[in-house]
Amino acid sequence: MKTFSNHPQIEKLVNGDKVTLTELYKNLFPKVISYIYNNKGTRKDAEEVFHDALYQLVCRAKIKGVQINSSFHGYVFTVCKNLWLKQLNNRKKEVRNEGIFELKANEDETVKAILHQERWELFEEKMLLLSENCKALLKDFFNKVSYKVIVKKFNYASENTAFQRVFKCKKKLADLVKADSRYKDLS
Repeated sequence: MKTFSNHPQIEKLVNGDKVTLTELYKNLFPKVISYIYNNKGTRKDAEEVFHDALYQLVCRAKIKGVQINSSFHGYVFTVCKNLWLKQLNNRKKEVRNEGIFELKANEDETVKAILHQERWELFEEKMLLLSENCKALLKDFFNKVSYKVIVKKFNYASENTAFQRVFKCKKKLADLVKADSRYKDLS
């Protein structure tokens, strides 16, 4: 089976290499457990997220390939983190009734999660094209740093100036994302 990847561990994972799987469970899974524990999750949640991430990675590699621009472990961890954050967000929206059990369409969820991950990768890729100032400014903005702190950190004249600069950087990022040929497919 031919896959498209720039990383040899993906090929091994797709082919079911037990050494690669064992190495992932030994070296990466504990970090995933720790992250999920620290973010309102359980070991069972961590297992599900880890399995889903590996499954998604294999599916993407088989269908259209995966390009990794960081370490393999860092990439898989980011996929796990994104899946967990999405799951937490979905939990906020759910109405729970313990007496009712509903089966979810697993394939549909996988497709949505893959799409979400591809959007995230496009976003990260375009962030790298921004100026260092815009990258730092948007990082603070996305981390919900107050405008008052941003004014001091970047030596802006006022909060209005900081607001305008954030707006311009966000617009530049949006323009870069929308100009990419993958944007329409991911919308």
